[in-house]
Parts: sequence; structure tokens; C-alpha cells
Amino acid sequence: MPLPPLPHPLRTRAFRLFFIGRSLSLLGDAVIPASLALAVYLATGSTADLALVLGCSMVPRLLLLPVGGVIGDRLNARTVALAADLVRCATQLFVGVELLGGDPRLWQIALAEAIGGAASAFAMPVQAPLITGTVEEANRGRANALLGVVSSATRVGGPALAGALILTIGPGWAFVLDSASFAVSAALLSAIRVRHVPLARSSLTADLKEGWSEVRSRDWYWTSLFAHSAWNGAAAVLMTLGPAIAFEEFDGRTFWLAFLQTGAVGLLIGSLAAGRARPRRPVLTANLGLATYALPLTLLALSAPAPLVIAAYGIAQAGLGFLSPVWETAVQSAVPAHALARVTSYDWLLSLAAMPLGYALAPLAADAWGTGVPLLVAAAVVGGACLATAAVPGVRRFGQPAPAVSVPDLPARADGAPVAD
Repeated sequence: MPLPPLPHPLRTRAFRLFFIGRSLSLLGDAVIPASLALAVYLATGSTADLALVLGCSMVPRLLLLPVGGVIGDRLNARTVALAADLVRCATQLFVGVELLGGDPRLWQIALAEAIGGAASAFAMPVQAPLITGTVEEANRGRANALLGVVSSATRVGGPALAGALILTIGPGWAFVLDSASFAVSAALLSAIRVRHVPLARSSLTADLKEGWSEVRSRDWYWTSLFAHSAWNGAAAVLMTLGPAIAFEEFDGRTFWLAFLQTGAVGLLIGSLAAGRARPRRPVLTANLGLATYALPLTLLALSAPAPLVIAAYGIAQAGLGFLSPVWETAVQSAVPAHALARVTSYDWLLSLAAMPLGYALAPLAADAWGTGVPLLVAAAVVGGACLATAAVPGVRRFGQPAPAVSVPDLPARADGAPVAD
């Protein structure tokens, strides 16, 4: 008899509340980059000060991600996420009040962003356990696709909302609203129960080693991480050199806005496609889609016509939108629940660590050889790394049924019964 269809993930109370809170947080976070950039620049008139504030947020996040993964596996994901939301609520409210005061002090804003970045190092690894703890395994693909769609939609609408807030009520209120989104998320988390598989007590070092062994034992996982890290490094190169190319070779602001908005729409389309597609080899399909990021990099380096470059970026971002839900569902189905936060933390760590490298090397290479060289190198790296995962047996086999194991015929006794050794 066929099993009855599973209810939609949003019909599950725990996931529905988590989804609403997460959606509000994503929308608030989409507003912050533009608000922070404008606020710091207006306060100091220096792009170096903005880089300092952004670095204060990034460095604690990178350093504490593995620790956040251990804590996420030791404690209930709901508890960790709730505490992280409350900390980020306080830091964003502090920055908002500081900006509304009319005389913001840079070191206080930088300190608040550093604390918020540290809190996010504990929040990021527990997103996967929150899904596995509130959604049945057969329904996680739909749940991840829903979150992917919301993430993509906030990237589309976030900049526009940020512009409206900045022009009407000012950047300070944008931070206050972001603080409120974290407060609502914390309130919703406090009202749900999340399944948790307790972790056996051991030292921090032992837990970190165990998490890393879970990564190394899966060839499809760690090889894909290198490909994803290459993608993030290439994205940093594009975001560093892209604005200069837009103004030097195209019509400046119009081209760059169309470029970014087309990418955001592509991201949304890819997320929607991931909710409907059921690829037989999900990891392989997602990695091959990610390789399309080489297209806009190559076309920009070759000074291709603007419509072609913009369309290529939309296709590339659709590949990213498709990968995220498919990848998260694959990881959640294959990694044991007691190690999921630690494994996810290594995923984030490798992905984010490549971005500062791209930010640092792209301008140096462009000064030495022109913008075309770093763009072509980035295209070769991301395309080669993503395509190379097709040679990994685990990547090709993931999602395929295990081969049947043949059992040799046993010798029979005179009465016909089998004889065991």
C-alpha cells in the first residue's frame, strides 16, 4: 500500500514558527550591509573604517565557527540559536541607538559588530540541526527549498528596503528594526521543541577531531567543500573588481544595478527549481550547476556585451540558488544528527575563509596584470574545481541505491538444509 503523502512542512507547528522567525531575521540582515556602509561612511568619511568594522565582524566569526559547531552538538540547537538571537538583538539595538544619537563612535560600533559576529558563529552551525529537529527526513528537501526561496527573496528586496529606510527614517532605525527581527525570532524559538541527540561528554579537542573525521570520511563532502570554497573566492574577486569594470567599460551604475538584480532574480529562480527537482545524483548535479559561475567571470574578462554578461550572471546565481537547498538536504540526510552542527561549521569555515583571500589578491593581481587576468584565473579555478568533483566516486554515487550484495550459495546437507561454516 502506498504511504499517505506527508503534510507540507509549514503545517508542522515547530517548523512553521522557526520558518517565520528565520524569514524575519533574513530580511533584517539583508538591510544591514547598505545601512552599515552608509552609516560608517557618513560618520567617518573613510572606506578604511568601513573595512575595519566589517573585519571586526568577520574575524570572530571565522575563529569561533568550529567551537560553535561543538556547542551546537552538545546542547540543544534551539537553546544555542535562542541565545545567539538575543545577543545579536542586543548588539544591533546598541548600534542603532548609537547611530540615532547623532555622534556615533567607531570603536563602539566595531566592538558591537565583533560581538554580533561571534554570536553568528554559534547560530550558523545550528541551522541544520534546527531543520532536522523539526522536520521529518522525507520532507527536508521541501523545507530547505522554502528557506532557500526566502533567502533569495530577501536578497532581491533587501537592498530596495534598505534604500527606502535610509532615505526616510535613516540607517539607525534600520538597525533597530533588525534588532526587533532577532527579538521576534528568539520569542518564536522559545515556543517550540526541537529534537536533540545528546553528545557523549568529551574534551573540546576530541569533539573537534571527531567532527573533522566525519568530514574526512566522506569523499563527496570534503571534495565538494573545496569546490564551494573556490566559488566563494571567485565571488570575492568578482565583487572586488566588478564595480570598477562597470564604470570603466560599461555605463556604470545602471549596469552594476542590473547585474546585481539579475543575479538576485536568478538566485530566486534556482531556489524555486530546487524545491521541485528530484535529481538522481543531487550532489553531482548541484556542483555542475555551480561551475556556471565561470561564465560571467570569463565574459567580464573578455569585455563581452553588457546584456550577455548580465544574463550569464543570472544563470550563475541560479546555479547557486539550486545548490544551497539540495546540498543542505544531502548533508542532513547523510551526516549523523549528533555531529551535524560540527560538520556544518567546517562547511561554513572553509567557505568563508576563501573570501578574504579573494578580496586581498584580486586588487594586487589587477594592479600587476590588469583586471582580465584575475577574472580568468578565478574562472578557471571555480570551473575546474566544480567540474573536477565529477571524478570523485562518492559524488557520482550519492543519491544512488547501494549495489546489491550477492550471497554465495552455501553447501547443502543430505537433507537439503544449508551448512554454515
